[in-house]
Amino acid sequence: VDGPNASHMTPTALDRWQNRLEDLFNGRPYDLYDAALSDTVSKFPVDIQPFKAMVDGMRMDLWKSRYNNFDELYLYCYYVAGTVGLMSVPVMGIAPDSKASTESVYNAALALGIANQLTNILRDVGEDARRGRIYLPQDELAQAGLSDDDIFKGRVTDKWRSFMKGQIRRARMFFEEAEKGIYELNSASRWPVLASLLLY
Repeated sequence: VDGPNASHMTPTALDRWQNRLEDLFNGRPYDLYDAALSDTVSKFPVDIQPFKAMVDGMRMDLWKSRYNNFDELYLYCYYVAGTVGLMSVPVMGIAPDSKASTESVYNAALALGIANQLTNILRDVGEDARRGRIYLPQDELAQAGLSDDDIFKGRVTDKWRSFMKGQIRRARMFFEEAEKGIYELNSASRWPVLASLLLY
């Protein structure tokens, strides 16, 4: 619920989205936007669960502005971005000659979503701080000798740089995990996913 439409995102709006999702997956699209997704749902084995989880992540963003540890942050990243990977695999397809398990391909897609969201978080620290939000693990900030005040005031110190290097390393680990699944996708899907991984 960040971005230009954040002020329009309310619990009621998210309830409507949830209901529309149910209708859409039951073959009752509401408008042209729903019809596009409804067409995808009718052609591919797409599961509603990741879509519902994404709405749950948006709900979380309405009330939560701090994350005590990486487990909490990971859950948020799963909801708002890991789910995108899970939504995409049925559409992109797994290569017929893939020797990988379906689970490992989905895990790689999930890792790409997590990696992308962690990267967003690291890019947007200042912007999020201006909105009163800190999407960095509070316990790790404290271990690094950093506080919310350091974030809000935009202090770039050696402690901050060292902390950020650790956060970047973690995001790269998820990108590395994601890369393992790319060559298991249908050949037509590999290049767009690889490009997103390399450019992000």
